[in-house]
Amino acid sequence: MAVSKAQKVAILEELVAKFKEAKSIGFASTNTMTVSEFSELRSNLREVNATYNLAKKTLIKKAVKEALDIDLDLSTLEGQIGAVCSNDDAVAGLGKVNDLVKKSEDKIVWASCIFEGELKTLEETKVIAGMPSRETLLSRMVGSLMSPLSGMARFLDAAAKEVETQGKENLSQIEVKKEETTEEVPAEEKTEA
Repeated sequence: MAVSKAQKVAILEELVAKFKEAKSIGFASTNTMTVSEFSELRSNLREVNATYNLAKKTLIKKAVKEALDIDLDLSTLEGQIGAVCSNDDAVAGLGKVNDLVKKSEDKIVWASCIFEGELKTLEETKVIAGMPSRETLLSRMVGSLMSPLSGMARFLDAAAKEVETQGKENLSQIEVKKEETTEEVPAEEKTEA
């Protein structure tokens, strides 16, 4: 179906607006994706406030030039080109598409991306897309911070149970059993001594 000039202008304006708002933009070449796969991808992207737009290569190239003043060459890529625009977390949208890339490399492959205002190569794009999202990193940090507190809680719980089993009123009344360990000296050290 041919796209009229007015439709091309509208698509270009929409792409320029999305590219200006995006914190990162990933470009992926798609070949044989079905409508249901596109639908699933777009719903996954909505969860992280990202979008996936298909457009002609020339329109994407013009939109990138107009929005970000970056020269982009997509002419060597086969198939349709989709643009992943991540609006909140610069990595989250790329990560969602990367999950699909890992599952089906024959259907969708990375081309490049624009991250922190710079055009990145294919290899750099793969690395960036494989990074954990901001939300994942924050949850890991909270888990690391909670680890010492969890250890302290387990210790206090075990101490309370020990007080209870010995029938004492507080921890200072508990008799501590010290186990003596004798380390056996290896034969080599005995001869040297």
